[in-house]
Amino acid sequence: MSASPSRSHIEVRIAAALGLAALACCGGDDKCGPGTAAADGLSLAGTGVDVKYAGLVASPNNDCPAVGAPGDVTSVTVSGTQVGSSFSVTLCIPRPDLLASTPGTLGTDVKIIDMGANIGNGCTLARSATGTPTGTVVASGLCGAGKNAAGFALTFDGVVPIKRTCNGTTDVLDLALTGTVAVSAPH
Repeated sequence: MSASPSRSHIEVRIAAALGLAALACCGGDDKCGPGTAAADGLSLAGTGVDVKYAGLVASPNNDCPAVGAPGDVTSVTVSGTQVGSSFSVTLCIPRPDLLASTPGTLGTDVKIIDMGANIGNGCTLARSATGTPTGTVVASGLCGAGKNAAGFALTFDGVVPIKRTCNGTTDVLDLALTGTVAVSAPH
């Protein structure tokens, strides 16, 4: 008859199992949550435009499901507002499970559904129906395919075609969408 494992061996096995579970949850060294990302860290700028967005909240609404995604993956909608205004930004992440481990493409892996701003002097911005966003989006602290209550952070480095309307005149600007922003979970 073999001897039963000692208490210290059992504790080591439990600690190892918990460590593996933590790695599976959060992709290695990342911890769940936005870390030090600023709540107003998303910036849209260029050609006389300097807009910040804040209060980003993620919700697993399945608004932009990816074809061929595993059945347990739900697309995540992220929405927030322009600092000092009620104009909004709405993004959709079809495969948050992939974004947790691989940088994504702005416009494909992170879709811009709506993006507006008031830039003063009778001018507003809106997502242009023409042109394609370019660049990358990197997630950090994204656990549970975006459903974890800790939230996560998104880092943008891209260019977005934006329609500017000033006193009845409209043009399209290619504006930089940059920064690292905290994304909280719905309360």
